[in-house]
Amino acid sequence: MKKTVLSLFAVAALAACNQTAPTTDTAEATATTETAAAENIYGSDFAEENIVSTEQLQTLVQGKDSVEAIVSAEVVESCQAKGCWMDVKLADNSTMKVTFRDYGFFLPIEDLKGREVVFTGTAKRELISVDDQRHYAQDAGKTKEEVAAITEPKEELRFVADGVKLK
Repeated sequence: MKKTVLSLFAVAALAACNQTAPTTDTAEATATTETAAAENIYGSDFAEENIVSTEQLQTLVQGKDSVEAIVSAEVVESCQAKGCWMDVKLADNSTMKVTFRDYGFFLPIEDLKGREVVFTGTAKRELISVDDQRHYAQDAGKTKEEVAAITEPKEELRFVADGVKLK
């Protein structure tokens, strides 16, 4: 029985290693991904139409569970661990955390502070736990003292992006 299982595993491993030339569809998908990254597009591409400012977004989300929007903003801070979030400046000089749907894509780890971005997705108000706030503070490279100073949950505007364009 053991020999049969090992034989099947060996055949499967060899089959997986069998390299063939990519089909046209695979080559086109690879080219599209490379083109998107070269144009600073992350996640899903989208048309830059009906773009709202962060001030307009704050008004649109008032009294609603969530709002679909395409937003233009300035990056204040971004994840330096994996590139899995960014904070953008709101009109009142506070920030809005932007994460990426289902961790489907990441931004470059380079410091994006001051970069203009356009992103599409869903905005909503959320209560952020102390643990989540501390996690994001650690990702941003905050000191142990700054992380320890976070002691209260807070409500804030959040955004889950389907696509981001760095300008």
